[in-house]
Amino acid sequence: MPAEWSPHAAVWTAWPALAEEWGGDLGPVRREIASFAQVVADSGERVRMLVRPELRAQARDEVGPSVDLVPGPYGDVWLRDTGPIFVRCGAELGSVRFRFNGWGKKYVMPGDEEVAAFVQAQVPGRAWDEVLVLEGGSIEVDGEGTLLTTRQCLLEPNRNPSCDVDEIEERISARLGIKRFLWLQDGLHNDHTDGHVDTLARFVAPGEVVCMHPAGLEDPNREVLETIRNDLATMTDAKGRRLRVHAVPSPGEIRGANGELLAASYVNFYIANTRVVVPQYGVRGDAQALAALAPLFPRREIVGSPARALVAGGGAFHCITQQQPAAA
Repeated sequence: MPAEWSPHAAVWTAWPALAEEWGGDLGPVRREIASFAQVVADSGERVRMLVRPELRAQARDEVGPSVDLVPGPYGDVWLRDTGPIFVRCGAELGSVRFRFNGWGKKYVMPGDEEVAAFVQAQVPGRAWDEVLVLEGGSIEVDGEGTLLTTRQCLLEPNRNPSCDVDEIEERISARLGIKRFLWLQDGLHNDHTDGHVDTLARFVAPGEVVCMHPAGLEDPNREVLETIRNDLATMTDAKGRRLRVHAVPSPGEIRGANGELLAASYVNFYIANTRVVVPQYGVRGDAQALAALAPLFPRREIVGSPARALVAGGGAFHCITQQQPAAA
């Protein structure tokens, strides 16, 4: 599985369709996803957006002409988890369809189990099916054989109750070319996904990761974030390198319309070919996060895009995307 900073032929995402998943009002999240898609498309990267046929005209009006609309099956926007994971087999592109069971049977949306096979059929290359339940947001790779994940998610009993750690590692390694697993513990409070790593820590280069430091003593994730940073500092990758750990500020306490704590994160960014698109929540930390990320991506433009409505649904830009690698 290539690192996200390797060249992309396209990125897959989807148009919000289930009003009940967004508090009955799709307007705000559609505006945020349209803005994100335009930022990526305007950078020159192809955006392929799944859309329900009856929503195609409405989606076209909002996303504009630069986004490819692809009628097809899906539940909602979380393509990182429901779509296939693309891999390279020498010079050939391939993809793996892991089983998806609604984030441990918590959020079952009609169409989500069909997404991966549908996307695989649109992209030339070999396609594999894997019986292991796995969401793409639960893993992070460096493209050189190292995988970062959390015990909270991969060992959660509603996903693969009959598999132990060794079997999980063996199956993922065989499909994605992994040589070393790095296990963090728990994710952010009130994370719908049971601790997906893409809200906690991300590779930014071989041997380098970025995580978050608490926004202050009152940060609701202060202990979690401090533990993650300390744990990362002790880890070595598949090449034997001790990880170099960078940190950006946490957004701090972000709450939804009903007062619920949201699992907001600045490391849930999407690494496009020439830009890094970073979620913004309308708080003081937004500008600080952009400034802190800029030195980590010297060859890419750092762009902030609104994500307050999106995170109320459970994620941000990394959660709604799945990159398709360019041909080798």
